[in-house]
Amino acid sequence: MTKTSATQRSSAQADAIRPFQKVNVPETELTELRRRINNTRWPERETVTDTTQGVQLATTQALARYWGTEYDWRKCEARLNALPQFITEIDGLDIHFIHVRSKHENALPVIVTHGWPGSITEQLKIIDPLTNPTAHGGNASDAFHIVVPSMPGYGFSGRPATTGWDPAHIARAWTVLMKRLGYNKFVAQGGDWGAVITELMGVQAPPELLGIHTNMPGIFPADVDKAAFSGAPAPSDLSADEKTAYESVQFVYQKGIAYGYQMGLRPQTLYGIADSPVGLAAYFLDHDAHSYEMIARVFNAGSEGLTRDDVLDNITLTWLTNTALSGARLYWENKGYSFFGVRGVVVPTAVSVFPDELYPTPRSWAERAFPKLIHFNKLPKGGHFAAWEQPKLFSEELRAGFRSLR
Repeated sequence: MTKTSATQRSSAQADAIRPFQKVNVPETELTELRRRINNTRWPERETVTDTTQGVQLATTQALARYWGTEYDWRKCEARLNALPQFITEIDGLDIHFIHVRSKHENALPVIVTHGWPGSITEQLKIIDPLTNPTAHGGNASDAFHIVVPSMPGYGFSGRPATTGWDPAHIARAWTVLMKRLGYNKFVAQGGDWGAVITELMGVQAPPELLGIHTNMPGIFPADVDKAAFSGAPAPSDLSADEKTAYESVQFVYQKGIAYGYQMGLRPQTLYGIADSPVGLAAYFLDHDAHSYEMIARVFNAGSEGLTRDDVLDNITLTWLTNTALSGARLYWENKGYSFFGVRGVVVPTAVSVFPDELYPTPRSWAERAFPKLIHFNKLPKGGHFAAWEQPKLFSEELRAGFRSLR
């Protein structure tokens, strides 16, 4: 074999789409997980009656009681195994993804990206409504082929052993993935980190990308974003909607994103969340005020949005794959990208505003941030994890948002 042909063969093998083996966690690992949960060393309760000191003891203990005695990981495993999943190598790293093709002709390919503290479990509820819209009150003309990848370092994807897998790198990899699957025209969607990655795809603007949809749009002008981060009062020239958004994101910067700073500076120090399942759970619950309130209600017999199993499916997947720290490093890798600032998207963009998102997006800033804004809608309910919390509304938004690009 010549050197050239060996290289070509090696490249072809790396580019191959390989089936992902069924998830089948050994029972011994689940037994050990329950043992650790049930042997948690608890601190005393917080010295306040609200959440200002963090995730409350009562909520965490209610979660642990259910997790350690009643929660059944096998149900999540079965839902995952019912879906077609694959692995492919991109830039030396194995990328895991779900890929479900619609039965409808002319379905539009979409790649949907999760965030932190998340995984592919966030998107499971939207797969059938998007690929099979006629079974969910939609039209065949609104069907999607859907690709849901696990971000590098998350879930079943490979854990980067070297630096460089920043959001822009992931954005480029997603274009490689979609083209490798044979999609020469496609759209992209994301929330949280998925929104950052999706918008960077819109900045990179590969010719195959028709447009994007975001439910956490980067809309803050650079000077406004900088002022909010510094703690300065709202600029005097803001409209009422803009002032509300400013004050909301300022609260996030000052009171609600401590985890982001920690992971951005010293992710490797977080051994506690790799060693303690309850420590991991508490860290994941403390993402944002609205989400925490919803989750606390769920573990106090509430039902709106997520279920107890929803919450624990995501945490358990992270625990079983030992990806707490490899996922955390994405914050460290993020150099120079504001979480919420304008990024310079040039492709057609659809925006959905869920009321319990980290900040309410003003239309005025969305129009400035996205010169080709093709859809803007405010929803009656839902928050940061919109696809997970409100899959029906979310699916309807994707259908409407991308309709003009078909």
